[in-house]
Amino acid sequence: MSTVELTAENFDQTVTDNDFVLIDFWASWCGPCRQFAPVFEKASEKHGDIAFTKVDTEDQQQLAAAFNIRSIPTLAVIRDRTLIYSQPGALPEAALEDVIRQAREVDMDKVREAAAAEQAKQA
Repeated sequence: MSTVELTAENFDQTVTDNDFVLIDFWASWCGPCRQFAPVFEKASEKHGDIAFTKVDTEDQQQLAAAFNIRSIPTLAVIRDRTLIYSQPGALPEAALEDVIRQAREVDMDKVREAAAAEQAKQA
């Protein structure tokens, strides 16, 4: 599966339709972003069950702000409509594969329980 351009217009639909979404926040002027792009694209071809998406932070400033992006590239991982990872920095292939492996291993039932407990505390 190749990468998909993520925008404010297709964000909700993309996250709703896919249980596992990787987001590469990038900009055309960013050297590390350009270095990371082929690594991200290669991983997208190996993991057909994951939606690999890209957000052009220059074009989609509102979406970048919603994720509190301060440095690019930033990789974010969403599983079951829940953000479970967000970290700036261009990753080498092995590190990206490790992030994907760890994200697959996350027990989403425990994540939902923790989120519900946190909401209950704030209510």
